[in-house]
Amino acid sequence: QVQLVDSGGGLVQPGGSLRLSCAASGRISSIFVMGWFRQAPGKQREWVADILRGAVTNYSDSVKGRFTISRDNAKNTVYLQMNSLRPEATAVYYCHTNRQFWGQGTQVTVSS
Repeated sequence: QVQLVDSGGGLVQPGGSLRLSCAASGRISSIFVMGWFRQAPGKQREWVADILRGAVTNYSDSVKGRFTISRDNAKNTVYLQMNSLRPEATAVYYCHTNRQFWGQGTQVTVSS
């Protein structure tokens, strides 16, 4: 079992930045990939970004160049730095490990 606590969401104006955090505990050694999905109201959950154990990163086309995922292995924490935020980024963001365990979600709202 892996437990995840994600945080860092909030209200930000278009063009602004936020950094999400996801702290993992439990069977850390079983984690191969960590990352983020998001779900906007009335829409399906959408993949955002992943970081593999070897620090290889992958991004959806909708966030590439504006979002950066990183990992602090000493703290068992993954981060999502979100820059140049657009209103369509408004969603609940969920971190995951191996697409098996999920955080509780953190709300991001981009609005003026």
